[in-house]
This record gives sequence, C-alpha cells and structure tokens, in this order.
Amino acid sequence: MSRRRTADDYEFFDAPFAAMAHRGGWDALVPARFENSLLAFEHAVNDLGYRYVETDGHATADGVLVALHDTRLDRVTDMHGAVAGLPWRVVRRARIGGSEPVPTMDEVFEALPNTRINIDIKESGAIAPLAAAIRAHRAEDRVCVASFSPRRLAGFRALMGDRVATSVSVGAVAWSAYVPWLPRVLNSGAQVFQIPTSQAFGAVGIPVLTRNLARVAASRAMRIHVWTIDQSDEMVQLMDSGVDGIVSNRIDVLRRVARERALW
Repeated sequence: MSRRRTADDYEFFDAPFAAMAHRGGWDALVPARFENSLLAFEHAVNDLGYRYVETDGHATADGVLVALHDTRLDRVTDMHGAVAGLPWRVVRRARIGGSEPVPTMDEVFEALPNTRINIDIKESGAIAPLAAAIRAHRAEDRVCVASFSPRRLAGFRALMGDRVATSVSVGAVAWSAYVPWLPRVLNSGAQVFQIPTSQAFGAVGIPVLTRNLARVAASRAMRIHVWTIDQSDEMVQLMDSGVDGIVSNRIDVLRRVARERALW
C-alpha cells in the first residue's frame, strides 16, 4: 500500500501562512461587485502581492469551465440565467459589475501563472472540465480543490488521483471536529481542512475550529484554512492560534494584519 500523501508533499502548501483572496477579494480600488473577475484576481496578485486566490468552478451547457461562484449569472452580472443551461457564446457576453467579462478557468490559469489557486467545485458538471484544465496548464502543483459535496470531491479524485491537493468535505469536517476516530476513514484523501469558525444548525452556531480538529490536523500533517474572515481582530486571534491560512474578502485588511504578524 502506498503512503498517503500529506500537505507536506504538495507545493500548494509551501508558504508558512496562506493569505487567500476570496473570489479575488476587494478594497478601495477594486470594489466587491467585481468578484471572480480577472480585474480582481490580478489586482490582488499584481498590485498587492497575494500568492493565493480562491475561486469557484461552474461549467456552461457546452462544457466551458468558468470562474463564478453562483449557479446563476443574475447576482453579479448584467445578464440572467443558469450557467449550466447556457452555452459559452452567451455567458461570454455577461459582464461582472457591468464591465468585466466572466473569465474561463483557462484564462485564470494563464493570467496567474505563478499563483496558488484554491478552486471550489460548485456542481458535478465542472469536475471533468476542471481536471482537463489543470492538466492542460500543468497546474497540478499549484491548485487545491474543494467542495461542499463529498461526491464531487470523490469524482475529482477518481480523475486526478492524489496528484492535486484536496480539502475535506463539510460532513467530514463536522465528524473530525467532534469524533476522534472517524477521521482515519473520512479524511484519507484530503490534505487540508477549509472551514468556517462555526457552522449554523438552525438558530445555533456550533464551533467547527475545535481542539479535536486541530489535533487531527496535526496528527495527519494536514493544514487548517479558515473562511471567510474580514475583521482584523478575528484575523489576529486566528493567526495567534496557529491556523495555516485565512480566506478573506478584505484583502487590504488581511495583507496589513499578516504583515504586522510577520506572516506575509
């Protein structure tokens, strides 16, 4: 039996701390309405010096993989409709924030050739196009793939094996936070926990970033990335607690705090 690959085996995790721009992030120069645009990604990387960005993958009706969070175009673009129900020739006309085109994942890889990219698979139709794009750009070492769905993660791992780092599904995170022995089974294919500090169950917020989860991560040489943190005091608290990365919309704030804590 081959050895399980840990986070230490992947270049994606080569930084002591991962400050990650959520959907490209925003600040006074590039506002929130431009999320997941090349304008946002390039500003974070080229202007502010981010090494890590986060984005999401959806496939159009004809299989073109785009970097977009929502299932539909409605919220962030000037067009309407479900991405999966529209061909690329239609989606390409949509404008994020009224002016920026929806980027393909190929364009993201090409625009950010030296950047670590965390990609959330939003629906099953994106699995095969994402695997193909990663191979085409030889981006295996600089990508981490996440999903709320264990099925989507399993489908991606079936195509890529352990060549690309992946995160733990949400269900497995919950078990790892509270049940000591199940992670041996649940986390066999993952290298990182990417989690909120707590998860809402009805009106109750249940802590996710627990001591048990931290013990599991340490024992299995896994990393812990926390999302989505926009307040500086919470960033400081998490950095001081030893998390390995923070995902934030407020890329100006995260950059400043990480610099102050000597983690930039």
